[in-house]
Amino acid sequence: MKPKRFWFYLLFAILLAACTPEGKISGLIVDENGNVLQDAVVRIKGTNNSTISDQQGAFTLSGVERGKAVFVTAWVKGYFINGINGLIAGDKGIIIELHAHSMIDNPAYQWMMSTAQQGIGEDQGCAACHSSENGEIDFALPVDEWLLDAHAQSAINMRFLSMYNGTDLDGNQSPLTRYGYTRDYGSFPLRPDRELAYNGPGYKLDFPDSAGNCATCHTPLSALDQPYAVDPNQLSGVELEGINCDFCHKVWDVTLDPQTQLPYENQPGVLSMEFLRPPEGHQFFAGPLDDVAPGEDTFVSIQNESAFCASCHYGVFWNTPIYNSYGEWLDSDYSDAENGQTCQDCHMPQTSATYFALPEQGGIARDPQTIFSHQMTGASDPELLQNAVTMQSEVRQQGDRIIVDIKIVNDKTGHSVPSDSPLRQMILIVQVVDENGQRLSLTEGPVLPDWTGVGEAEDGYYAGLPGKGYAKILQEIWTGISPSGAYWNPTRILSDTRLEAMQTDTSRYVFSAIDQAAVTVQIKLIYRRAFIELMDQKSWDVPDIIMEEEIYYLK
Repeated sequence: MKPKRFWFYLLFAILLAACTPEGKISGLIVDENGNVLQDAVVRIKGTNNSTISDQQGAFTLSGVERGKAVFVTAWVKGYFINGINGLIAGDKGIIIELHAHSMIDNPAYQWMMSTAQQGIGEDQGCAACHSSENGEIDFALPVDEWLLDAHAQSAINMRFLSMYNGTDLDGNQSPLTRYGYTRDYGSFPLRPDRELAYNGPGYKLDFPDSAGNCATCHTPLSALDQPYAVDPNQLSGVELEGINCDFCHKVWDVTLDPQTQLPYENQPGVLSMEFLRPPEGHQFFAGPLDDVAPGEDTFVSIQNESAFCASCHYGVFWNTPIYNSYGEWLDSDYSDAENGQTCQDCHMPQTSATYFALPEQGGIARDPQTIFSHQMTGASDPELLQNAVTMQSEVRQQGDRIIVDIKIVNDKTGHSVPSDSPLRQMILIVQVVDENGQRLSLTEGPVLPDWTGVGEAEDGYYAGLPGKGYAKILQEIWTGISPSGAYWNPTRILSDTRLEAMQTDTSRYVFSAIDQAAVTVQIKLIYRRAFIELMDQKSWDVPDIIMEEEIYYLK
């Protein structure tokens, strides 16, 4: 601090101290050069008691409990959080000095492991402070939750790799794509020869000499500085952690098109993210709390916003929107700034946790409403899916007819259901059987399409049964294959029957009930992770999840 300026602020602090009553803590927020910092958030750590520094950098915290020592923190954009511990009501003339962090991203930065790295001594990575495995906490901490999350598996997910490589889970690869040729169009892909062993589509079957851009979302630690040159089969070390702690907490901002508020179509994943990787000898962690001190931590508002998720949950290939849960949210009432909900509200809900770091590592007890789950529940979580939509049904018998009316409302999800991967489906199945288990004939109403599976219903092949399917169906332009998950090829949307946010879908089914003494009506809404034909080709064993189910007995 410069000598003249120091004495000026010392005198200011003394004068401020003279007029600060009990029950309050007052002082100044300055930078390392003694310049006052206005608009700094000053807070009693771990509480809602906060204030903002004025144009002279001065602050006064009111409502301080008498006789209790507190930790007062301060933060302003561009600076690390800092603070002073052990302050009590009545303390005056406090000076909290904030240090600016680098605003230049460092490509030479070596990513930190989330968990222990074998062969690196006792280094536990983020888990050293944020895993209950290393302390006395009896509930999950962020690293424990992240280990259960799909983001932790994004680089090693076998379904992803089998789609990338064109193999089944045993590594058996489909033949490379065959091509035809015309003078007008040149070469073009042909349908697979089903006389040969076929294990489903794969990016490397169609583009064997290209790495593609899959890594920009699935393996971002390796893709940030080489987005089109990463083969997911060649990862090692920290890269195998997928979307890990260090990656997310280095995000400074997300670039969106100011006209659409969506990522630019040619900037998927990390290409739309701005990072601040620290210079050598320093660290930088961006988070959703403005009182994490001391350390090289700072608050970044984007961490609390849906836009944080936009880069990897919006993707356009060959001018066809493929992933669009962020855009669907943006188009819904859930994006209303006053009354809406963010992605984090649903996918990172509060838990009963009162710590996010071990007490022995400096963690403090906090309001559970300020601590968010890092498991980031999604398409594999039964509880989330069972609270995604509301299904209502009415069953009645009129003479020799049984009438089933069903209403499904997407009233609990901030985007279409299902969303993101176009492989996902929601399937409504309506069955009416007599006392011998024989199905009654459907005389009126929709039946399930072929993409729900042609075969035995007992084995999960539901085509032709009464019901409705909800999915975005892609068709490959050149081969005509549909439904397709090979969206790295040019595709078009053949149909989209998914339920948008707050959309209601109704359907009626009429069954012939001549001479039936007793019947059972079963209505089941299931979630299926991928088209059953593709799962058979890839040897994926992913059970359906029942979202809603109702059973009626008529006599």
